[in-house]
Amino acid sequence: DVSKLSGDKVVFGATVDLLDCDSGDERTITIVGEDEANIEQGLINFVSPLARALIGKRVDDVAQVKLPAGQKEYEIRGVRFEAP
Repeated sequence: DVSKLSGDKVVFGATVDLLDCDSGDERTITIVGEDEANIEQGLINFVSPLARALIGKRVDDVAQVKLPAGQKEYEIRGVRFEAP
């Protein structure tokens, strides 16, 4: 039950508030399993490049993500754990 987790470290099940360092856009994603992933709903697979770059980081860290379109940087603005 992810609602029993706490802290500011990104782990599987975390909901993460991100700031795109290039565009200034903000987005919120939740790191989930493969069967639950739905990018339109902000649910990303834990093995995706973005999730792998975020896991283990903390609030205020910057994660560098290698994407097919190039490298992106996201600042972690918040981490929370919510029940689905």
